[in-house]
Amino acid sequence: MKSRILTVLILFFASALQAYSQEKVTLSGTITNKSNTETLIGVSIYIPEAKVGVTTNSYGFYSTTLPKGTYTIVISYVGYNRLEESITLTENTKRNFGLTESSRTLDEVTISTNTPAAAIRKPEMSTNKLSIATIKKMPAVLGEVDILKSILQLPGVTNAQEGATGFNVRGGSVDGNLVLLDEAVVFNTSHVFGFFSVFNADVIKDLKLYKGGIPANFGGRVSSVLDIYQKEGNNQEFHVNAGIGLVSSRLLVEGPLAKGKSSFVVAGRGSYAHLLLKAAGEASSAYFYDLNTKFNYKFSDKNNVFVSGYFGNDDLNFNNSFINTYGNKLFNVRWNHIFSNKIFSNASAIYSDYDYRIKIKVIGMDWKADVKNYNFKYDFKHYVSNNLTLNYGINAIYYDFNPGTIKPFGAGSPINPEQIAKKYAYENAAYFSADQRFSDKFSINYGLRYSNFQRVGAQQVYTYANNRPVIYNRDFHVYEEAAPTGTIDYKKNQTIASFGNLEPRLALAYSLNNDNSIKASYNRMSQYVHLISNTASATPLDIWAPSDKYLKPEILDQVALGYFHNFKDDKYSLEAETFYKKIKNKADYIDGADLLGIDAIERVLLNGEARAYGLELMVKKNTGKLTGWVSYTLSKAQQRTPGRTPDEPGINNGTWYRANYDKLHNLSVTGAYSVSPKWSFGGILTFQSGKAATFPNGKYLYQGVTVASYGARNENSLSAYHRLDVSATYTPKPYKKKGWQGEWNFSIYNLYNRNNAASYSFRQNEETGRNETRRVAIFGIVPSVAYNVKF
Repeated sequence: MKSRILTVLILFFASALQAYSQEKVTLSGTITNKSNTETLIGVSIYIPEAKVGVTTNSYGFYSTTLPKGTYTIVISYVGYNRLEESITLTENTKRNFGLTESSRTLDEVTISTNTPAAAIRKPEMSTNKLSIATIKKMPAVLGEVDILKSILQLPGVTNAQEGATGFNVRGGSVDGNLVLLDEAVVFNTSHVFGFFSVFNADVIKDLKLYKGGIPANFGGRVSSVLDIYQKEGNNQEFHVNAGIGLVSSRLLVEGPLAKGKSSFVVAGRGSYAHLLLKAAGEASSAYFYDLNTKFNYKFSDKNNVFVSGYFGNDDLNFNNSFINTYGNKLFNVRWNHIFSNKIFSNASAIYSDYDYRIKIKVIGMDWKADVKNYNFKYDFKHYVSNNLTLNYGINAIYYDFNPGTIKPFGAGSPINPEQIAKKYAYENAAYFSADQRFSDKFSINYGLRYSNFQRVGAQQVYTYANNRPVIYNRDFHVYEEAAPTGTIDYKKNQTIASFGNLEPRLALAYSLNNDNSIKASYNRMSQYVHLISNTASATPLDIWAPSDKYLKPEILDQVALGYFHNFKDDKYSLEAETFYKKIKNKADYIDGADLLGIDAIERVLLNGEARAYGLELMVKKNTGKLTGWVSYTLSKAQQRTPGRTPDEPGINNGTWYRANYDKLHNLSVTGAYSVSPKWSFGGILTFQSGKAATFPNGKYLYQGVTVASYGARNENSLSAYHRLDVSATYTPKPYKKKGWQGEWNFSIYNLYNRNNAASYSFRQNEETGRNETRRVAIFGIVPSVAYNVKF
């Protein structure tokens, strides 16, 4: 009897569930730019009758499930006209939408890509997104639009100094940033030692910076993720964009290969400062180029293939005495497949290569090194319902590190050929995450990532007495490199060291009303590859190394709490966040460490810890002739490396000290003002506390030579950094949409000619014998002009 009742109940609930599911239908599709069918990322789709909102993914795909009926579909995206359409759903429906670009100049400078209401309710925080139109309104050095310089105006983001390579996020190091271009890892983001970035703004489609609350599909770094996508190309008609500046020029060509099904885009950029220097009789030169390519083919409504690449290089020659060349090579093949109206997938095969080479005439050395990354990933997005979306996937990476191939350079060189031991590693991961909405007020994103790292042979590994590659000299009170006691030979793919970590992620959003919300997040992340550098700013000479039994993987734990508010009909918005992060196994270098060409990095490093905490504020004006934002960050970044035993002092006596990239205050005011369709103006005011430094606190004589003595590490500061940049853009024929469309851009970097200190040098005057301090500045006032055209 009981079994019959149970059977009836099961049949009843099954039939009820079937009836319910029959009443539900799914609307899905892609959203594109109507003029060129370029897919749009982060478009807001809102159905007011159901109070349901979704956004498109990285490939323009959306999906939402609704009861059968008639609905109003409201689609909005910055820089495009709002689309509103009525649709009747009686069955699962695939519907693609094309948006038309707004002709209103004011729309181009709006600085958020989602509607404010969606931003309020979404469990996403510590994230910033800038439109390319906004970036192009910002003043730039020598007229070159720069993506990396633009993100420095966001709260929580700084760089070590003017003209420095890379950027620092929430007190993190440069190597803690995972920078992706079409999902490929970019190991060095700068040209000419940081004066320009490797990203040509003409070919960039979308960028997003994650500072915290990082989704589970990202891993391998502990500071941030900068996710950048290239344009796909116009599959309707051919177009050309070009720009001529003072030191470089650009050219972009895009068009269809098979109209409506396939397109390509090719963009090149090169500098000619070396020609100007040569004409002026200078023996030194600096030259860079980069090439961006992308091709896609739509096989069917369910299958798209993308092939993209980046190739860039720098050639720096200082009087033929010091020659430095370096560059990135990226290649990616991606396959988008739609399994159903609820399941979207993307499989990617990726190759990244960063190589760097130096030739030093005075010592007769030619040193070449590189790091290669072979990456496969398969990601799924499953739209279970309007209240639940799942993301899951796998990732496998193989690393090939060449720390240095050394050869003699020049006649009579004393250098003997040498190959520093190559290193190999595997990094694998699997992840699962969910976006779940429990009510109109409360939503959550939760996930888990498991990462595994294996350092493998073939390699000959040194052994040391007491397993300590660094020894403490108690007579001189200094740390020194230990001499190896032997070696262990590991065969190809034999495990040298292995690590595994669980990385939970959690983000919450609670809406107080339509205009106010509170958010919180927690994430743990692991980093297994490290940039070996003992300078505040990364340079092309720094090398990458994998974790092993001595160089431990960094483990981050970060929490953040934020308040978000839109007011005056979304004309203004406020974002306030506070964060705390702590990193285990932060590598620290012994005093006097020489990293160039070192065969065993473990002999100059100790493992410590790091922490950073602070408050970030951002106020934005989103509409009107004047738009922009004010960002302010109050933060501390510190490091500590205690002694390994009670009688060892560690670094800085084992106390917390300022990290190289610590800056207490960071203020940026960014504005754009549209006077008319022909004229627009931009400005950036920047103020930062001086970065940490170590100055001499005394001197002594040693064998007749005056030697400076130094105090505690990073207990001093450079002077405060500040500057004002301005720009003006003139468009002679703003309403012209066909044929030749020209634009002039005038800018002045560092308007009031502030000589900001990049460093200080200390010396003794040979004539007077007095100590002298010399401030080293990189830029004074830099005016520039550029002409841009498209047709």
